[in-house]
Amino acid sequence: MKNIKIYLLTLLTIVSFGSCADNDNDELTGGATTGGLVAVNNQLISYVVGSGATYSASGSVFQGREQTSSVDVYKSFVNNTTGSVSNEILLKTISIDNTTMGSETAFAFTFTFAELIQGLSIDGNPLPSSDGDLNIGDYWQLRYISNTSNGDVNANSKTTKVAVGTRYAGVYEVVESYYWNSGNLQGGDWNGSEVIIESVNATIYRHKGLAYWDDNVYYFTVDNVTNVITALDVDLEDAGNTLNGSPMMTCFGGTGSFESITCDNTTSIATPNDLTGADQLEFTVGYFRGVGATREFSERMIKLVD
Repeated sequence: MKNIKIYLLTLLTIVSFGSCADNDNDELTGGATTGGLVAVNNQLISYVVGSGATYSASGSVFQGREQTSSVDVYKSFVNNTTGSVSNEILLKTISIDNTTMGSETAFAFTFTFAELIQGLSIDGNPLPSSDGDLNIGDYWQLRYISNTSNGDVNANSKTTKVAVGTRYAGVYEVVESYYWNSGNLQGGDWNGSEVIIESVNATIYRHKGLAYWDDNVYYFTVDNVTNVITALDVDLEDAGNTLNGSPMMTCFGGTGSFESITCDNTTSIATPNDLTGADQLEFTVGYFRGVGATREFSERMIKLVD
């Protein structure tokens, strides 16, 4: 009986091995031996409104028994607010020159905002010509189609999401700060505290807190060309904003004027850090309680990154 069991086990093993060896759709390689397999390196890309940047994505193609000659990248757009989806059209065709069986060939491509919106429409309307009219959370989806040497067209499961966001939202640590009360320097002992910067929409940010007072809030924009920060003296309803109950002062508007510190486009500035993501923001704001009784603040903060 023992010999019979060993014989049957050996026979089943041989049959199973032969079946796997003859199956081109090797489960261990995800069907790579049949060709058309695309690996996607960038499954999420952050599109920064107003940056004017050229974005890039990359991946690689594994050449199996059937060689991949090109990869088509299709684009579509999703409105995060309404859930509406645009039409889908071709964005790029990437030629794959290395067709050697068993090789893995890298590819890369670039795209701009103009290329992303071209030819797309949603709810019967073309996409906005200005990225400032997009919603935070809107996104494009890039889908990859491989074309093989025998005429097969393979849709790949991995996609790239190009999500609309703003550069400077996040949590920051204050590293330098100063406070003047009625012309007297009071120090800057909120260094080390954390400040939350939130995205309101594609162009406006919310600064939560003011120095020692967490119950204050003001809004600002960033010019992504000059990096100048403009603090707004109004709230989201265009009503005059107040800090600690008094009219807000900014470098370019508001009630009253600064008396103790310089406030211009050199004192409120954003410094992006493309290497680590630890962007730096500098603010100069204040509030007015009469001539000689202003409250003026400056702070420099750095974004906390993982």
